[in-house]
Amino acid sequence: MAKRDYYEILGVSKNATKDEIKKAYRKLALKYHPDKNPDDKDAETKFKEAAEAYEILGNEQKRAKYDQFGHQAFGAGGGFGGGAGGGMSMDDIFSQFGDIFGGAFGGGFGGGGGGARRRKGTNLRIKVKLTLEEIAEGCSKKVKVNKLVQAEGATYGTCGQCNGAGQVTRVMNTILGQMQTATTCPSCNGTGKTLSNRPKDADANGLKREEEVISIDIPAGVEEGMQLSLSGKGNAAPMGGIPGDLLVVIEEQEHPFLKRDGNNLHFDCYISFVDATLGGQVEVPLVNGKARIKIDPGTQSGKLLRLRGKGLPEINGYGRGDLIVNINVWTPQQLTDEEKSMLESLRESENFQPKPGNKDKGFFQRVKEMFG
Repeated sequence: MAKRDYYEILGVSKNATKDEIKKAYRKLALKYHPDKNPDDKDAETKFKEAAEAYEILGNEQKRAKYDQFGHQAFGAGGGFGGGAGGGMSMDDIFSQFGDIFGGAFGGGFGGGGGGARRRKGTNLRIKVKLTLEEIAEGCSKKVKVNKLVQAEGATYGTCGQCNGAGQVTRVMNTILGQMQTATTCPSCNGTGKTLSNRPKDADANGLKREEEVISIDIPAGVEEGMQLSLSGKGNAAPMGGIPGDLLVVIEEQEHPFLKRDGNNLHFDCYISFVDATLGGQVEVPLVNGKARIKIDPGTQSGKLLRLRGKGLPEINGYGRGDLIVNINVWTPQQLTDEEKSMLESLRESENFQPKPGNKDKGFFQRVKEMFG
Protein backbone atom coordinates (compact mmCIF):
# COMPACT_ATOMS: atom_id res chain seq x y z
CA MET A 1 0.00 0.00 0.00
CA ALA A 2 1.38 3.41 -1.02
CA LYS A 3 2.30 5.78 1.79
CA ARG A 4 0.03 8.78 2.26
CA ASP A 5 1.27 12.28 1.61
CA TYR A 6 2.51 13.89 4.85
CA TYR A 7 0.72 17.17 4.12
CA GLU A 8 -2.51 15.24 3.58
CA ILE A 9 -2.06 13.37 6.87
CA LEU A 10 -1.76 16.62 8.85
CA GLY A 11 -4.40 18.37 6.77
CA VAL A 12 -2.20 21.34 5.84
CA SER A 13 -1.13 22.91 2.56
CA LYS A 14 2.39 22.68 1.14
CA ASN A 15 2.82 26.37 1.99
CA ALA A 16 1.94 25.87 5.66
CA THR A 17 4.15 27.60 8.23
CA LYS A 18 6.04 25.73 10.92
CA ASP A 19 3.53 26.89 13.55
CA GLU A 20 0.60 25.71 11.43
CA ILE A 21 2.21 22.29 11.03
CA LYS A 22 2.85 22.03 14.78
CA LYS A 23 -0.70 23.10 15.58
CA ALA A 24 -2.17 20.55 13.13
CA TYR A 25 -0.04 17.76 14.58
CA ARG A 26 -0.98 18.61 18.17
CA LYS A 27 -4.66 18.53 17.24
CA LEU A 28 -4.36 15.06 15.69
CA ALA A 29 -2.09 13.77 18.45
CA LEU A 30 -4.55 14.79 21.13
CA LYS A 31 -7.45 13.32 19.15
CA TYR A 32 -5.80 9.93 18.69
CA HIS A 33 -3.76 9.85 21.90
CA PRO A 34 -3.66 6.31 23.41
CA ASP A 35 -4.96 7.59 26.75
CA LYS A 36 -8.14 8.77 25.01
CA ASN A 37 -8.42 5.69 22.79
CA PRO A 38 -7.41 2.63 24.84
CA ASP A 39 -7.11 -0.62 22.86
CA ASP A 40 -8.04 1.17 19.62
CA LYS A 41 -5.58 -0.06 16.98
CA ASP A 42 -6.92 2.29 14.31
CA ALA A 43 -6.40 5.31 16.57
CA GLU A 44 -2.90 4.06 17.44
CA THR A 45 -2.03 3.77 13.74
CA LYS A 46 -3.27 7.29 13.05
CA PHE A 47 -1.39 8.57 16.10
CA LYS A 48 1.88 7.08 14.77
CA GLU A 49 1.12 8.24 11.21
CA ALA A 50 0.67 11.82 12.39
CA ALA A 51 3.94 11.61 14.38
CA GLU A 52 5.80 10.40 11.29
CA ALA A 53 4.41 13.27 9.21
CA TYR A 54 5.37 15.82 11.87
CA GLU A 55 8.87 14.33 12.28
CA ILE A 56 9.53 15.20 8.62
CA LEU A 57 7.51 18.37 8.05
CA GLY A 58 8.45 19.86 11.43
CA ASN A 59 12.12 19.79 10.45
CA GLU A 60 13.15 22.34 7.80
CA GLN A 61 15.92 20.21 6.27
CA LYS A 62 13.86 17.03 6.16
CA ARG A 63 10.88 18.94 4.80
CA ALA A 64 12.99 20.37 1.97
CA LYS A 65 14.18 16.87 1.04
CA TYR A 66 10.62 15.54 1.18
CA ASP A 67 9.33 18.38 -1.04
CA GLN A 68 12.00 17.54 -3.61
CA PHE A 69 12.15 13.75 -3.52
CA GLY A 70 9.02 12.54 -1.69
CA HIS A 71 9.11 9.48 0.58
CA GLN A 72 12.10 8.04 -1.29
CA ALA A 73 14.32 10.76 0.18
CA PHE A 74 14.35 8.78 3.44
CA GLY A 75 14.64 5.25 2.02
CA ALA A 76 11.95 2.87 0.88
CA GLY A 77 10.15 3.11 4.21
CA GLY A 78 9.87 6.89 4.53
CA GLY A 79 10.90 9.00 7.48
CA PHE A 80 11.01 6.29 10.13
CA GLY A 81 11.89 3.38 7.89
CA GLY A 82 8.58 1.59 7.31
CA GLY A 83 4.76 1.54 7.33
CA ALA A 84 2.42 3.91 9.11
CA GLY A 85 4.50 5.16 11.95
CA GLY A 86 7.46 3.35 10.42
CA GLY A 87 7.92 0.94 13.33
CA MET A 88 8.24 3.87 15.73
CA SER A 89 7.08 2.94 19.22
CA MET A 90 5.06 5.09 21.59
CA ASP A 91 8.23 5.66 23.57
CA ASP A 92 9.93 6.98 20.43
CA ILE A 93 7.11 9.44 19.85
CA PHE A 94 6.89 10.72 23.40
CA SER A 95 10.68 10.93 23.64
CA GLN A 96 10.89 13.21 20.60
CA PHE A 97 7.63 15.13 20.75
CA GLY A 98 6.56 15.00 24.41
CA ASP A 99 6.62 18.80 24.64
CA ILE A 100 3.81 18.97 22.06
CA PHE A 101 1.31 17.56 24.57
CA GLY A 102 2.18 19.87 27.45
CA GLY A 103 0.18 18.86 30.52
CA ALA A 104 -2.76 17.39 28.64
CA PHE A 105 -1.98 13.84 29.83
CA GLY A 106 -0.51 12.35 32.92
CA GLY A 107 2.72 10.91 31.67
CA GLY A 108 1.63 7.54 30.30
CA PHE A 109 3.84 5.79 27.77
CA GLY A 110 7.05 7.11 29.24
CA GLY A 111 7.26 10.84 29.01
CA GLY A 112 3.97 12.64 28.34
CA GLY A 113 3.94 14.35 31.73
CA GLY A 114 7.59 14.83 32.57
CA GLY A 115 8.25 11.67 34.64
CA ALA A 116 10.92 9.04 34.00
CA ARG A 117 12.16 9.23 30.44
CA ARG A 118 13.76 6.74 28.13
CA ARG A 119 17.06 7.96 26.75
CA LYS A 120 17.88 7.57 23.09
CA GLY A 121 21.07 6.00 21.84
CA THR A 122 23.45 7.98 19.64
CA ASN A 123 23.22 7.90 15.86
CA LEU A 124 25.85 6.26 13.70
CA ARG A 125 26.95 7.55 10.29
CA ILE A 126 28.51 5.47 7.53
CA LYS A 127 29.35 6.04 3.86
CA VAL A 128 28.29 3.64 1.13
CA LYS A 129 30.03 3.75 -2.26
CA LEU A 130 27.83 3.07 -5.28
CA THR A 131 28.61 2.57 -8.94
CA LEU A 132 26.56 4.36 -11.60
CA GLU A 133 24.99 1.00 -12.47
CA GLU A 134 23.84 0.51 -8.86
CA ILE A 135 22.44 4.05 -8.74
CA ALA A 136 20.54 3.48 -11.99
CA GLU A 137 18.82 0.28 -10.83
CA GLY A 138 18.73 0.63 -7.05
CA CYS A 139 20.40 -2.05 -4.94
CA SER A 140 20.76 -3.76 -1.59
CA LYS A 141 23.98 -3.45 0.36
CA LYS A 142 25.20 -5.33 3.42
CA VAL A 143 27.47 -3.33 5.70
CA LYS A 144 29.32 -4.17 8.90
CA VAL A 145 28.63 -1.72 11.71
CA ASN A 146 30.48 -1.61 15.03
CA LYS A 147 27.88 -0.42 17.52
CA LEU A 148 26.82 -0.48 21.14
CA VAL A 149 24.31 -3.24 22.00
CA GLN A 150 22.69 -4.49 25.16
CA ALA A 151 25.04 -6.96 26.86
CA GLU A 152 23.55 -10.41 27.41
CA GLY A 153 22.62 -10.83 31.06
CA ALA A 154 22.43 -7.12 31.86
CA THR A 155 19.40 -6.37 34.04
CA TYR A 156 18.00 -3.14 35.38
CA GLY A 157 16.19 -2.28 38.58
CA THR A 158 14.25 0.68 39.88
CA CYS A 159 16.40 3.60 40.95
CA GLY A 160 16.53 3.73 44.74
CA GLN A 161 16.98 7.50 44.94
CA CYS A 162 13.94 8.54 42.85
CA ASN A 163 11.93 5.28 43.11
CA GLY A 164 11.62 5.11 39.34
CA ALA A 165 10.21 8.63 38.91
CA GLY A 166 13.28 9.97 37.16
CA GLN A 167 13.10 13.11 39.29
CA VAL A 168 13.93 14.03 42.86
CA THR A 169 11.98 16.63 44.79
CA ARG A 170 13.59 19.03 47.19
CA VAL A 171 11.88 21.32 49.68
CA MET A 172 13.63 24.56 50.63
CA ASN A 173 12.71 26.97 53.39
CA THR A 174 12.75 30.59 52.20
CA ILE A 175 11.51 33.88 53.58
CA LEU A 176 8.40 33.35 51.47
CA GLY A 177 7.82 29.90 52.95
CA GLN A 178 8.61 26.48 51.66
CA MET A 179 9.48 26.07 47.99
CA GLN A 180 9.44 22.72 46.22
CA THR A 181 11.67 22.01 43.19
CA ALA A 182 11.93 18.93 41.00
CA THR A 183 15.21 18.09 39.24
CA THR A 184 16.49 15.20 37.17
CA CYS A 185 17.67 12.37 39.39
CA PRO A 186 21.51 12.41 39.50
CA SER A 187 21.71 8.65 40.08
CA CYS A 188 19.82 7.49 36.99
CA ASN A 189 19.94 10.64 34.81
CA GLY A 190 16.16 10.69 34.62
CA THR A 191 15.63 7.12 33.38
CA GLY A 192 14.22 5.80 36.66
CA LYS A 193 16.48 2.73 36.35
CA THR A 194 19.90 1.61 37.48
CA LEU A 195 22.06 -1.33 36.41
CA SER A 196 21.43 -4.18 38.85
CA ASN A 197 23.49 -6.89 37.13
CA ARG A 198 26.56 -5.97 35.09
CA PRO A 199 28.11 -8.70 32.93
CA LYS A 200 31.91 -8.80 32.68
CA ASP A 201 31.94 -7.51 29.09
CA ALA A 202 29.50 -4.63 29.76
CA ASP A 203 30.13 -0.99 30.59
CA ALA A 204 28.49 0.97 33.40
CA ASN A 205 25.27 1.20 31.38
CA GLY A 206 25.04 -2.51 30.56
CA LEU A 207 26.22 -2.01 26.97
CA LYS A 208 29.03 -3.58 24.93
CA ARG A 209 30.48 -3.12 21.43
CA GLU A 210 29.56 -5.65 18.81
CA GLU A 211 29.78 -5.91 15.03
CA GLU A 212 26.48 -6.31 13.20
CA VAL A 213 25.77 -6.92 9.53
CA ILE A 214 22.94 -4.66 8.35
CA SER A 215 21.11 -4.83 5.02
CA ILE A 216 20.33 -1.51 3.36
CA ASP A 217 17.83 -1.10 0.52
CA ILE A 218 18.94 1.84 -1.61
CA PRO A 219 16.39 3.30 -4.05
CA ALA A 220 17.32 4.08 -7.65
CA GLY A 221 18.35 7.65 -8.48
CA VAL A 222 20.15 8.61 -5.25
CA GLU A 223 22.84 11.30 -5.47
CA GLU A 224 26.24 12.08 -3.98
CA GLY A 225 25.84 13.32 -0.40
CA MET A 226 22.24 12.17 -0.02
CA GLN A 227 21.52 10.68 3.40
CA LEU A 228 19.25 7.72 4.16
CA SER A 229 18.09 7.00 7.70
CA LEU A 230 17.53 3.53 9.20
CA SER A 231 15.53 3.96 12.38
CA GLY A 232 16.71 2.01 15.41
CA LYS A 233 19.91 0.69 13.77
CA GLY A 234 22.29 2.97 15.67
CA ASN A 235 23.80 2.58 19.14
CA ALA A 236 21.69 1.05 21.90
CA ALA A 237 20.62 3.42 24.65
CA PRO A 238 21.48 3.18 28.35
CA MET A 239 18.99 1.48 30.65
CA GLY A 240 16.97 -0.13 27.87
CA GLY A 241 16.14 3.13 26.12
CA ILE A 242 15.46 3.82 22.45
CA PRO A 243 18.20 2.82 19.97
CA GLY A 244 19.67 5.56 17.81
CA ASP A 245 19.53 5.63 14.01
CA LEU A 246 21.97 4.59 11.31
CA LEU A 247 22.60 7.41 8.84
CA VAL A 248 23.79 6.20 5.44
CA VAL A 249 25.59 8.81 3.31
CA ILE A 250 25.73 8.11 -0.43
CA GLU A 251 29.09 8.34 -2.20
CA GLU A 252 29.26 7.94 -5.99
CA GLN A 253 32.11 6.14 -7.74
CA GLU A 254 33.30 7.83 -10.92
CA HIS A 255 32.29 6.09 -14.15
CA PRO A 256 35.10 5.60 -16.72
CA PHE A 257 33.09 7.12 -19.61
CA LEU A 258 29.85 8.70 -18.40
CA LYS A 259 29.60 11.94 -16.41
CA ARG A 260 26.56 12.71 -14.30
CA ASP A 261 24.66 16.00 -14.29
CA GLY A 262 21.56 15.56 -12.14
CA ASN A 263 19.61 12.79 -13.83
CA ASN A 264 21.27 13.39 -17.21
CA LEU A 265 24.45 11.65 -18.34
CA HIS A 266 27.11 13.05 -20.69
CA PHE A 267 29.43 11.17 -23.01
CA ASP A 268 32.26 12.59 -25.15
CA CYS A 269 32.12 10.73 -28.46
CA TYR A 270 35.12 11.00 -30.83
CA ILE A 271 34.57 10.33 -34.51
CA SER A 272 36.95 10.32 -37.45
CA PHE A 273 37.17 13.08 -40.03
CA VAL A 274 35.88 10.57 -42.61
CA ASP A 275 32.77 9.68 -40.55
CA ALA A 276 32.11 13.37 -39.88
CA THR A 277 32.29 14.09 -43.62
CA LEU A 278 30.58 11.03 -45.12
CA GLY A 279 28.39 9.99 -42.20
CA GLY A 280 28.22 6.61 -40.51
CA GLN A 281 27.34 4.89 -37.23
CA VAL A 282 29.15 4.78 -33.90
CA GLU A 283 28.62 2.87 -30.67
CA VAL A 284 28.13 4.72 -27.38
CA PRO A 285 27.98 3.25 -23.84
CA LEU A 286 24.83 3.32 -21.72
CA VAL A 287 24.64 2.75 -17.98
CA ASN A 288 23.72 -0.83 -18.79
CA GLY A 289 24.62 -1.88 -22.32
CA LYS A 290 25.41 0.02 -25.51
CA ALA A 291 23.59 1.86 -28.29
CA ARG A 292 24.41 2.68 -31.91
CA ILE A 293 23.78 6.22 -33.11
CA LYS A 294 23.73 7.67 -36.61
CA ILE A 295 26.26 10.31 -37.68
CA ASP A 296 24.87 12.52 -40.42
CA PRO A 297 27.13 13.57 -43.33
CA GLY A 298 28.75 16.94 -42.64
CA THR A 299 28.52 16.63 -38.84
CA GLN A 300 30.49 19.38 -37.10
CA SER A 301 32.59 18.94 -33.98
CA GLY A 302 30.65 20.00 -30.87
CA LYS A 303 27.27 18.78 -32.07
CA LEU A 304 25.07 17.52 -29.21
CA LEU A 305 22.84 14.48 -29.62
CA ARG A 306 20.18 13.61 -27.05
CA LEU A 307 19.15 10.01 -26.32
CA ARG A 308 15.93 10.47 -24.39
CA GLY A 309 15.29 8.28 -21.37
CA LYS A 310 18.82 6.82 -21.35
CA GLY A 311 19.94 8.70 -18.25
CA LEU A 312 19.20 8.04 -14.56
CA PRO A 313 15.75 7.65 -12.95
CA GLU A 314 14.15 10.30 -10.75
CA ILE A 315 14.40 9.20 -7.12
CA ASN A 316 10.64 9.66 -6.67
CA GLY A 317 10.03 7.21 -9.52
CA TYR A 318 8.71 9.70 -12.08
CA GLY A 319 10.62 10.02 -15.34
CA ARG A 320 14.19 9.46 -16.36
CA GLY A 321 17.03 11.68 -17.53
CA ASP A 322 18.71 11.66 -20.94
CA LEU A 323 22.11 10.72 -22.32
CA ILE A 324 23.75 13.74 -23.98
CA VAL A 325 26.36 12.74 -26.59
CA ASN A 326 28.93 15.44 -27.40
CA ILE A 327 30.42 14.84 -30.84
CA ASN A 328 34.13 15.59 -31.22
CA VAL A 329 35.84 15.24 -34.61
CA TRP A 330 39.25 13.63 -34.09
CA THR A 331 42.15 15.27 -35.91
CA PRO A 332 45.01 12.84 -36.65
CA GLN A 333 48.42 13.99 -35.41
CA GLN A 334 50.65 11.77 -37.52
CA LEU A 335 50.16 11.16 -41.26
CA THR A 336 51.93 9.12 -43.89
CA ASP A 337 53.39 10.87 -46.92
CA GLU A 338 50.56 9.48 -49.05
CA GLU A 339 47.93 10.82 -46.63
CA LYS A 340 49.60 14.23 -46.53
CA SER A 341 49.62 14.32 -50.31
CA MET A 342 45.92 13.47 -50.51
CA LEU A 343 45.02 16.21 -48.05
CA GLU A 344 47.27 18.77 -49.75
CA SER A 345 45.38 18.16 -52.96
CA LEU A 346 42.17 19.09 -51.15
CA ARG A 347 43.52 22.15 -49.32
CA GLU A 348 42.33 24.62 -51.95
CA SER A 349 39.07 22.80 -52.71
CA GLU A 350 36.03 25.06 -52.32
CA ASN A 351 34.15 22.36 -50.40
CA PHE A 352 36.85 22.23 -47.72
CA GLN A 353 36.74 25.96 -46.90
CA PRO A 354 34.90 26.85 -43.61
CA LYS A 355 31.57 28.52 -44.40
CA PRO A 356 29.62 28.73 -41.15
CA GLY A 357 26.03 29.82 -41.62
CA ASN A 358 23.19 30.71 -39.28
CA LYS A 359 22.36 27.06 -38.76
CA ASP A 360 25.92 26.35 -37.61
CA LYS A 361 25.41 27.60 -34.06
CA GLY A 362 28.22 28.24 -31.61
CA PHE A 363 28.88 26.14 -28.52
CA PHE A 364 27.02 28.36 -26.03
CA GLN A 365 23.98 28.62 -28.28
CA ARG A 366 23.85 24.83 -28.64
CA VAL A 367 24.06 24.33 -24.86
CA LYS A 368 21.39 26.98 -24.30
CA GLU A 369 19.02 25.27 -26.71
CA MET A 370 19.79 21.83 -25.33
CA PHE A 371 18.94 22.73 -21.72
CA GLY A 372 16.61 25.66 -22.26
